[in-house]
Amino acid sequence: MLLALSTHSETAGRMIGDDLVHVEPNVETHRYKDRFGNWITRLVAPSGRTRMFSDCVVEVDGLPDTDAPDAAQHAIQDLPDDVLQYLIPSRYCDSDNLTQEAWRLFASTPEGWGRAKAITAFVHQHVTFGYQFGRATKTASEVFREKTGVCRDFAHLAISLCRAMNIPARYASGYLGDIGVPYSGPGDFCAWFEVFLGGKWHTLDARYNVPRIGRVLMVRGADASDVAMITSFGGYQLRYFRVWTDEVDPTLSDTELTKMLTVRPDGEPLIFPSSARAA
Repeated sequence: MLLALSTHSETAGRMIGDDLVHVEPNVETHRYKDRFGNWITRLVAPSGRTRMFSDCVVEVDGLPDTDAPDAAQHAIQDLPDDVLQYLIPSRYCDSDNLTQEAWRLFASTPEGWGRAKAITAFVHQHVTFGYQFGRATKTASEVFREKTGVCRDFAHLAISLCRAMNIPARYASGYLGDIGVPYSGPGDFCAWFEVFLGGKWHTLDARYNVPRIGRVLMVRGADASDVAMITSFGGYQLRYFRVWTDEVDPTLSDTELTKMLTVRPDGEPLIFPSSARAA
């Protein structure tokens, strides 16, 4: 099994505890960094029940996603070499099948940040969220036609429309709890996307379409095929899945926080394993 369950290698905030994947029963694990800078844990799971978990405290700046109205769109010939790959169609982001629709919808929007924001708003309004709409093979063009999906489908469609308009865009996923917003139900990993404008990458979120606080990045890639939560070379059943992303009391000492990490917090389980795939 390959597990994309750790925070990204570029996570800059102070960490208490560790984000290693712990396995019960104890088996040998090995962690490596893939070409996108994601930490991947590999292991051979024994027959029977296997439990995997990770828990830590990560310090973030506490600020909402930034707005960048002056971020300009680059001419393709001026893009850095490593960014060009994010203009090309990929497994789930079949931007070549959406080119005509993208130019029909967004040709009149201002280039750069204004166009990326227009695409984000369109996807937010065009697609209805629901776990029952998720499936492992769903492409962006299918999301566009069906108008339904889970958070990764929102991201895939927005990425594809951006690429069709020559805006480099990549997939991102991680922790995003209900910090500063009303409770939205059982925790889950959340997918969003990033665009390259004005010489840097910017975060956008078509699922929520509002600046959010407390994102903790786990993985990046061309699309979700690069960063599946679980890649299993063999059959398995996901029987229990729970994600917690809670704001902690800032007055707690490091000792108190470390003690807190010895017990898993309560939380409702999520039983829709839409992020996992079998190979």
